[in-house]
Amino acid sequence: MDIQIDSREKAIKKIIQTFEERGINYVSSKLMVGDYMSFDNPRLIVDRKQNLSEIYSNLCHQHERFKKELIRAEKYNIKLIILCEHGGSIKGLEDVKTWVNPRLKETPYAWDGERLHKVMRTVAEKYGIQWEFCSKNQTGTRIIELLGGV
Repeated sequence: MDIQIDSREKAIKKIIQTFEERGINYVSSKLMVGDYMSFDNPRLIVDRKQNLSEIYSNLCHQHERFKKELIRAEKYNIKLIILCEHGGSIKGLEDVKTWVNPRLKETPYAWDGERLHKVMRTVAEKYGIQWEFCSKNQTGTRIIELLGGV
């Protein structure tokens, strides 16, 4: 398996270590959307998010930039999987309902887990993306699995 890593992707030492341990070849160059793509299936891309706070920020504060990426994926018939490294009790999209947004301490207008879940579900339906979840120590393995490796 050969994987392209977006050159703007940061903090990936552990992921690269997992790739090397598994004998996965990788190159780093700019991707049109997302962060990881297998050359075996360039229409399937994984976009890594470090936690639900980053997803919240993408959907609430950086909405237009994130939306443009989703539209680009849709336009080029790319299946986009968003892998959230939140960990803990967040193992699937339904678990997002239980998330306590740290921003709620600062403003009552911040979204709670229920609202974030609804928006994530709507985005998935509208743009055909898939939400996946893992802990940080599983990220490299999950990327390989999601891109069709073993």
